[in-house]
Amino acid sequence: MENKQSFTFEEIFKQNENRIHYFIQKLGIRDPNREFYTEGLYAMWMAYKKYNPDKGPLSTYFNYSIRNHLIDTLRKETRVQQKNEAFVQEEIAKVYQGNRYGNSKLPIIQSSEIEVEDPEYWKQVFNRLTNKQAKWVYYHIILEMPLKEIAEREGASVEAVKDWGKQARKKLRGWAEGTRGRPRVPKNTND
Repeated sequence: MENKQSFTFEEIFKQNENRIHYFIQKLGIRDPNREFYTEGLYAMWMAYKKYNPDKGPLSTYFNYSIRNHLIDTLRKETRVQQKNEAFVQEEIAKVYQGNRYGNSKLPIIQSSEIEVEDPEYWKQVFNRLTNKQAKWVYYHIILEMPLKEIAEREGASVEAVKDWGKQARKKLRGWAEGTRGRPRVPKNTND
């Protein structure tokens, strides 16, 4: 105990400051704001205060205290970060009803939110498509039915229904590109 009293904490700190840096680096901790350095300094202070010379050298006790305190702090920070990320994901799921598009994590717009106000427009769309392609647009796009259900309903294979959709998209893309930039002229009912 006399050995502890002969050195001030400032002297001990100057001799052992590199221990903090060593454990921060060894544990792979990025510490741009020096939060972990501060925690390591706190652990060193607590070890200095609680040190009992009968139980071993001070340097070993510093190593043990600093390392374990940094690991505890790292675990605590990780838990907080995971809780924050989970909360953000929960809020995003509430806003977008949990629907995401593939790996991009972009929200999918609910088709129920898209209003079909122009029946004349849909007539134009359906007139450009075959009967089966029009069924795909109606069932899959408007009613949001799964392809398997459409196939069962129409007595066709799922691959056939996929092909209807592929052909319908191809036709509608060509039509949309052809009409792009041209204003739609409403029909005059007085003729």
